[in-house]
Amino acid sequence: MNLKVYEDKFSMGAAAAADGAAAIRAALDQRGAATIVVATGASQFEMLSQLAATPDVDWSRVTGFHLDEYAGLADTHPGSFRRYLRERFVQRLPRPLRDFHYLNGEHDCRAECERVGAILSQTTVDVAFVGIGENGHLAFNDPPADFATTRPYHVVQLDDRCRLQQFNEGWFDTIEEVPTEAISMSVREILRSRLIVCTVPDARKAEAVRDAVEGPVDPRVPASILQTHAATALYLDRYAASLLSDRGLRELPPDAARAISAQQSA
Repeated sequence: MNLKVYEDKFSMGAAAAADGAAAIRAALDQRGAATIVVATGASQFEMLSQLAATPDVDWSRVTGFHLDEYAGLADTHPGSFRRYLRERFVQRLPRPLRDFHYLNGEHDCRAECERVGAILSQTTVDVAFVGIGENGHLAFNDPPADFATTRPYHVVQLDDRCRLQQFNEGWFDTIEEVPTEAISMSVREILRSRLIVCTVPDARKAEAVRDAVEGPVDPRVPASILQTHAATALYLDRYAASLLSDRGLRELPPDAARAISAQQSA
């Protein structure tokens, strides 16, 4: 895992987008096409804004896949991830994608897992853009996550802490409105990606970041599985990195380590 820490979420997002775009361009140069996975949520605002504005990527040769989606939520709802991806990424690109495979959780979620999973299984993802939840989840794989399933997508139950995060981010008017079930890309499918760009801002994620980086690989901290992936780049602002210990800081460039040490002592 390659840790990269920035002063604020804006520089963090710009760096993650630039590195992700470089990997997409490399795939286009080497293979003539590229495949990406795109996450949603408040943590991805800055990164996706910068990625969508990247001028020198031939998006017409890029295919996108949706990381996760709620069950039973119409795409007109403010919390819909299909709506999020259309409005914050797909429609903002300077030219249309070759294709984007949305997840529709409004009807038969298990059939939708099979439909999109069959398409995804025919390719290898060049860049997976993901985040980490306050409960340590990766996509919607809440703790304890299923590290064993080989299905590309599966139906999962959302725990109370995950649902509270979605409510607190303002996507729903009440906690009762937050769905209890979702479609999620599986952990093992995420790990099949050639590069994982994981973007995590804000102090509210600091505990999850610390446990994912410094703790054991454990289904109770789903994002800890990223420790096993050789090409994971973890982009943090100094607040999300504020609980990293000396062990974690030793993995950082000197300037970043000094910035985090100053944050911890403030």
